Amino acid sequence: MKLLFIYPRRGSEKRTFVQSFRSIFLHKVIFAPGLTYNVLAALTPKDYSIRIINEEYQKLDFDEECDCVGITATTPIVNRAYAIADLFKERGKKVIIGGCHASAIPDEAKQHADSVVIGNAEDTWPMLLKDMEKDALKPFYRQKGLIDPEHMPTPDRKYMKGSFFSDGVQTSWGCSTGCYYCAITNSTFGKHHVHRDIPSIIQELRAIPQKFLRIYDPSLTSNPKYTKELFRNMIGLHKKFLCNGNIHVLGQDEELLSLASEAGCLQWSVGLESISQNNLDSIGKRTNKVNDYASAIQKIHDHGMWVKGNFMFGFDYDYPDVFKKTRETIQSIEVDLPCFYIVTPLPGTPLFSEFKQQGRILTKDWSLYDFGHVVYQPKNIPADVLFEKTYEIYDELYSPFNKIKRSLGGVKTDILSFAGTAIESLYY
Repeated sequence: MKLLFIYPRRGSEKRTFVQSFRSIFLHKVIFAPGLTYNVLAALTPKDYSIRIINEEYQKLDFDEECDCVGITATTPIVNRAYAIADLFKERGKKVIIGGCHASAIPDEAKQHADSVVIGNAEDTWPMLLKDMEKDALKPFYRQKGLIDPEHMPTPDRKYMKGSFFSDGVQTSWGCSTGCYYCAITNSTFGKHHVHRDIPSIIQELRAIPQKFLRIYDPSLTSNPKYTKELFRNMIGLHKKFLCNGNIHVLGQDEELLSLASEAGCLQWSVGLESISQNNLDSIGKRTNKVNDYASAIQKIHDHGMWVKGNFMFGFDYDYPDVFKKTRETIQSIEVDLPCFYIVTPLPGTPLFSEFKQQGRILTKDWSLYDFGHVVYQPKNIPADVLFEKTYEIYDELYSPFNKIKRSLGGVKTDILSFAGTAIESLYY
């Protein structure tokens, strides 16, 4: 049996030479690749033939010989995923679609696939393969419970390795914060935290040649006790890594910060989201306290780590002055890498349901649901102003001078810190 797994490309099919070179460079040299298909490969019988294509830098041949095509996609790239699926189905190939968008709207995805995987696939993928061998594919394979830790394999990297500079690992799934806009916490069993066995993670890390890593866990602060033990075991591996966490937990747990620094953490990516407490309370992120941002960030800095602060504009308590106030706040609390997004109601989230009920959804062109377009009717800011001002603040805070200044800040730690922060700053 021959399986073809595909990562659909983002953006337009027609790219300039510079855009093509940038995509190839970023994905082959800089970015850590996703692990979805490496995990599925580890769950697949050894007598299967597997090939993984990343459309960002590889050409897709629709006449390639294969028995089954597997496609995973987030909402912004699902239109491309559907187009790929349709072309392979026209050629008589079996097509399986999964990912957070298909899990949220499985009936839509089924129009383009023979079968749809809903939720995580650790338990359902082996069943799907057995059914396919018997030519008895079911239309849907739905995750029916929490992932069994014993069913969490070490990703098989022989089909797709990390980039020249970095690789990635995932140690746990789920996030209990419960933000109304989040596709992860609102997915099937997404509010439950499930983690892998630490010895298997350490064995995986030892086998990865790259020294620079991204830990893909939605949040390494969902279970601080587990994360502390993980960090204790990572000390001495001489890895440097970026990870995600909750600002409230990080601001309250000095031991976690100390162990993270010792284990090689360079940067915490935190969802600050807004400088308005009313916004935070209204979107279910009550753990965040705006008044505590400065002290929490200072503690992270005191342990030699950077803060990537993620902000969203367009919440219902935002007004036109939010951009100026956010810029001033970022400077005063010393966020190292500020990132800005437009509020986006992803399908399957309470925010999407709320906006749909209120008649505020402006389009269902999923390609625009990339956190960079206005796809709903904002309450207190005109849509065109929201769009323009979000990009203006990016242009200002990521001017050439600010990029150089921010990149040089990494020199005070070590060369990997400098390289990592410089790359991220230049990318944004």
